[in-house]
Amino acid sequence: MVVRALLDLIWPRVCEGCGGTVGDESRYFCWDCLAGLPLIESPFCARCGDPVEGAITHGYVCGVCVDREPGFDAARSAVRFRGPIKDALHRFKYSAATHLSHDLATVMHACVRTQYGREHIDAVTAVPLHALKERVRTYNQARLLASELSRVMKVPLARNCLARVRDTGTQTNLSARDRAKNVRGAFEARHPSWIEGRSILLVDDVMTTGATVSEASRVLKEAGAAKVFVITVARG
Repeated sequence: MVVRALLDLIWPRVCEGCGGTVGDESRYFCWDCLAGLPLIESPFCARCGDPVEGAITHGYVCGVCVDREPGFDAARSAVRFRGPIKDALHRFKYSAATHLSHDLATVMHACVRTQYGREHIDAVTAVPLHALKERVRTYNQARLLASELSRVMKVPLARNCLARVRDTGTQTNLSARDRAKNVRGAFEARHPSWIEGRSILLVDDVMTTGATVSEASRVLKEAGAAKVFVITVARG
């Protein structure tokens, strides 16, 4: 705490959400911004976690998951991809704001406890970047989040059970169907004998259509994973 106080005197922290003062109780988001996060709450698809408007009093699976069964057993996101959290995630992913990994993982961990609290998790892993992209970026934002979650959850971090063997480029302007085609065959399981029979928590920063995490999950399941649960900070 003394070191933190001294560092704050030299390099004062400001809230990533509003630019205001950050207290001792958090790192880079103030309490007001944390309390105002657009949390994803029910109702949402029981499979992919996509939120739906209106009142639903029964188990609901969205049309996308019915038409094209995802590779994961379940996927959940902590917040909606909008407002200050969207800006923070962009800085985290593209501008080397790696200091945000703890705060973002804390938000994810709350979602994990709420949504997967009854599930047994054997290991945490991250959606991998292609080697060339990671070399340019110098880090994998999903792996930073997975590392933080692994530490907090006291669950092993599986660093090398999944590899990205094809660079799929950006998927920003692709339709859901084209995204699914684009990532097909992009991942490869490593050490399948280790994967076999384990329940794995797969981590990424943002989920949009779910094509990437679905394909990565499918590869892990084909390698013998008992279950694959997906967690992301935000849902686009």
